[in-house]
Parts: sequence; C-alpha cells; structure tokens
Amino acid sequence: EVQLQASGGGLVQAGGSLRLSCAASGFSFDDYAIGWFRQAPGKEREGVSCISGRDHSPYYADLVKGRFTISVDNAANTVYLQMDSLKPEDTAVYYCAVIPVGSYFRSSDVDYWGQGTLVTVSS
Repeated sequence: EVQLQASGGGLVQAGGSLRLSCAASGFSFDDYAIGWFRQAPGKEREGVSCISGRDHSPYYADLVKGRFTISVDNAANTVYLQMDSLKPEDTAVYYCAVIPVGSYFRSSDVDYWGQGTLVTVSS
C-alpha cells in the first residue's frame, strides 16, 4: 500500500523558515519522482518542487526558486522541502505526491497524494 504522510507545516512570520517532510512507503523511489504541490484558497493546485528518486535531479517552480530546497533521503524514504524567506503568498496547504518517472510535473500526472500540511505565513 502506497502511503504518503506530510508534516512540518505551521504558522511562521514572513521571512521565516519551515521544513516540510514527506514520509513515504509502499513503492520504490527509483521508479518515481516525489514532489510538493500547494493549494491556496480559491486557487488551483500548483507544483512547487519535485525530485527524482533515481538521480535526485530537482525541479523548482519559478516562484520558489532560490528560496526552497528539496532533498530526499532514500534510506529513510523521506522527501524534505526546506522553505526559507517565506512570503505571505506561500500560504497554502502543501501536498506531497508521487509522480511516475518521465511524467510532467502536473497535478494530473500524480499517481498518489498525501493528505497535506498547512503552511501559514503572516506579514
């Protein structure tokens, strides 16, 4: 059974940092990319960052590039998203997701979703 458990969200002031974790089980990281999406109220779910479980090649959306860092610990089956210099517009529910290798980083490409963790950035 594939399971994804996101954690690490919370309330932080603008300019602060949070680290999200996605603990995964039930599949081989080598066959997938693991990523983070976010959805703010009234907005579409958008891709934030993704990393290949095979070669650790990362992807970042332009809006978070330079501020967020994704990493993966294969031994722990865990993906992390270090979020620095947070802005109020980063406020959203963040979801970790499993995407087949070779797929585009889109919500429609996702095979499995985690439950999500709320990040709130205050001004």
